[in-house]
Parts: sequence; C-alpha cells; structure tokens
Amino acid sequence: MPAASTRSVLFVASECYPFIKTGGLADVVGALPLALDTAGCDTRILLPGFPAVLKAAKKSVEATGIPDLFGGDATLLEARSTTGLKLFILDAPHLFDLDGNPYQGPDGTDRADNHVRFAALSKVAAALATGMLTDWRADVVHAHDWQAGLTALYLQGAGENRPKTVFTIHNLAFQGLFPKSQLDVLDLPRDSFSEEGLEYWDKISFLKAGIVYSDHVTTVSPSYAAEIQSEDGGMGLGGLLRSRNNKLSGILNGIDTGIWDPATDKAIAAPFDRSRIGGKAKNKKALQKHFGLRESRHAPLFCVISRLTEQKGLDLLADVVPHIVGNGGQIVVLGSGDKDIEQAFLDAAEETPDQVGTFIGYNEELAHLVQAGADAIYIPSRFEPCGLTQLCAMRYGTLPIVARVGGLADTVVDANEAALQTGAGTGIVLSPASDDTLRAATDRTMRLFADGKLWRKLQRNAMKQDVSWTEPATRYVAVYDGLMA
Repeated sequence: MPAASTRSVLFVASECYPFIKTGGLADVVGALPLALDTAGCDTRILLPGFPAVLKAAKKSVEATGIPDLFGGDATLLEARSTTGLKLFILDAPHLFDLDGNPYQGPDGTDRADNHVRFAALSKVAAALATGMLTDWRADVVHAHDWQAGLTALYLQGAGENRPKTVFTIHNLAFQGLFPKSQLDVLDLPRDSFSEEGLEYWDKISFLKAGIVYSDHVTTVSPSYAAEIQSEDGGMGLGGLLRSRNNKLSGILNGIDTGIWDPATDKAIAAPFDRSRIGGKAKNKKALQKHFGLRESRHAPLFCVISRLTEQKGLDLLADVVPHIVGNGGQIVVLGSGDKDIEQAFLDAAEETPDQVGTFIGYNEELAHLVQAGADAIYIPSRFEPCGLTQLCAMRYGTLPIVARVGGLADTVVDANEAALQTGAGTGIVLSPASDDTLRAATDRTMRLFADGKLWRKLQRNAMKQDVSWTEPATRYVAVYDGLMA
C-alpha cells in the first residue's frame, strides 16, 4: 500500500508507449507516471482496450465488470508494464476492437463514432477515480487531450467525493468536435451546452469541456501556454484561455532518458556518450548504408523524424531539398502524413538516391538509428506545443534546426555569435518558418559543421542538457499539491 502522504493520481489518455502510439502523447503518458511515482505519487493510467493494448498487456487481470456502457458490456482490467507502469484497461470490444489507426478509418478520415468511444473512456475514468469500480480512488485525475476531455464534466456530479482535476493540452489544433445532437447520446447535462460550457460554434467540443470543467489546465511548454492565449494561436479558444490564465501552466515535456540513451541503446550501430562522441561516426556510416546514401564523414547528414504535415513545416523543407543536395548535404526522412509531402520526399529520393533517403511510415528502432547517425535534425514547425524529437536529438548529439515557436523556442539555444562566444549554443533557430529562413539556417548549419572543433563543442553542449522528466514531474506534483491544499 502507498504511504499516507502519497498522492493517488489517475492518468486518462488514449495512448501510451509501448502499448499504442501515434505521436508524442504516447511517449509522455508512458514516461511521466514513472517520474511522478519517484516524486511521491501513486500513478495509475486508464487506457482504452484497443487490440494492441490488450495484446501487450498479457498478464492483465479482471478488476470488475461494467454493464451497458454506451451499447455494450465492458470489463475493467488491471495490468503492469515491464517498465513498471500501473494500468487500468477498459476492455469494451464494441467500442475499441478496431484495426489500424485508433482515430481514423482506412480511408484516413475520422471514425464517425469517436465521440461515443472516448466519452466512454471519460465516463469510466470518473467512476474509477471516485472509487465506484475498485477499492482504489484518485486524489487527482489528470486527463490528456480531447479524447479525455469529458472526464472533469462527468465528475461534476460526484459532489464532495470529487477528486481534483487537471487537463493537459498537448495540441490545441485537435479539439474533438461533434454535433450537438449527440448531447443526450453521451449522457451529458443539457445545461453544459452553452458558451460558458462545452459549446464551440454550435458543436460539442471535448477539448473545451476539459478546459472549462477542470480545476487546472496545463500545456506542454511555457511559450505554447502564452501562444494559445492569443487570437492567432488560440484557434478560437484564446479568450477562454486568457480568462483562466491564473489556472493555466506551461510545463515542458521531458523524455524517457532510459530509452533514449546513446550509451546503452541497442537499436543503434555503436554506443557513444558525451565523452566518447567519436562513436557517433559509426552510426552515421550505418545510417548512410541503411538508406543507400554515399558514405562520407564530411557530408553533413540532415534528418527528419515527424508527421509530414504543413503544421510541421515540412512542405517548406521539401522545397529546400534541392538546396541541401546542391550544397553537398544529405537528408533522410522518416515519417508519414500529407500525401503531397510524402510524394515530394519520395521523388527527391528517386532523383538523387545517393543523397536523399525516404521511409514513409514509422519504425521505432529506425528512429533511434536516425537520431544517432544524423548530424542535424529539421523541425521547422509553424507551431509546436513542445516537441520531443529535438529533446531526443540533443541527447544523441544531433543538433536541432528549429523554428522559434512553442517548446522549440524553450528548449533550443541558437548558436548565434553571442552564444558561440559564451559557449551556450545547442542548435540553430530560425524565424519565421519559410523557404528563405530554412535555406539560411541550412547554410549556417553547414558552416558550423565545417568547423569540426566547434561542431563537437555544440554537440557536447546539446548532450549535457537535462531533458529528463525529473524537473517537469516536480512541477506537476506542485500543481497537484496546490489543488489538494
């Protein structure tokens, strides 16, 4: 049993690494609870029982049955991951027995019944948190993104038994919008459909519900917390967020530094660390060989590990590839997304196969090799709540080339003249994201790379940054304690 002073925290999320992952949310949910437990919490995670989750949780045990959950019976399972995560899994085949992407059908469009699926997750979270389903209850419910956005609203009826609620916005662009005709279907109070409630342009907004009904709202970097309170960055919710800025925090993400550790990483060609940075050259050679590029220590090797979307600025980068190639650089791309952007990188790889390599899709092991073998990574996002790839990149001595937005601005120090004089640079920062600024940043990176001694200093600067969850976990615990007090 946890000590009396331990805070019981329930995470509610739609994905969690290593069980199911479509993006950075899974990495956060898979790592932050372990750091919170170290900081004095008893953290459990409620996940939907998608096939991949059930398959990975082989030793799960039944906790309780849940009859008639939005059209079918369900079972609440308990399990532990090999990393020590404590899980509740909502096994509801009529909702979660889906092939492929958990949010989209085979045609790439959102599944029509997503509102029912994730309302069920939130409703069960509310019952679980208040001790209605097991003998465990939560002091704090921490819901993540729109998929868990109704949790705090469902908890409104719990009265004095209601735990405190925290809602984290990982990306304001995804709001979970559904027709108002579904209000009764989701068992939501009629009076919640108002401008002061979950109504957004005559639709139900799961994300707005999370903002309105939670005791505290966080997002994943201080700069993004400021940006989303503006008219441009707020995506229609800027005024609402400004009105709640005394209950809004920006807390930087971290990464699992046990998984992302070049000294022990089994997925890369050769181990290395800050004191043995020469081992990175073996990974560069292995990466060039993997993609069929010309093997050269002297050619700057750039990379992309990302969703290939306009938000990520990768339509801009696709136009800059000829400039990279024309100046002797190489680039490898790992990701998927907009078909036009995918095709642009595929075409570039076909035109100059010894300088451009493209893998459409995602492969976790390959992502590690790309981080270990590349010299620099492009993240020219038009907006970016936090970003995790730049944190992984710095851990592996791969210098980030980033736009000055959101968490990218908060985590990367531009290697400009002032920073070089004080030895503080950790990457290359551009603003705003455009073809011209990307070309200029590429040229600046190539000049820095040509000075081997300076480049190694920048790599070591990047590698010494604390990108772990230790400090962010401390800040989350402070939020929980503030609410509980």
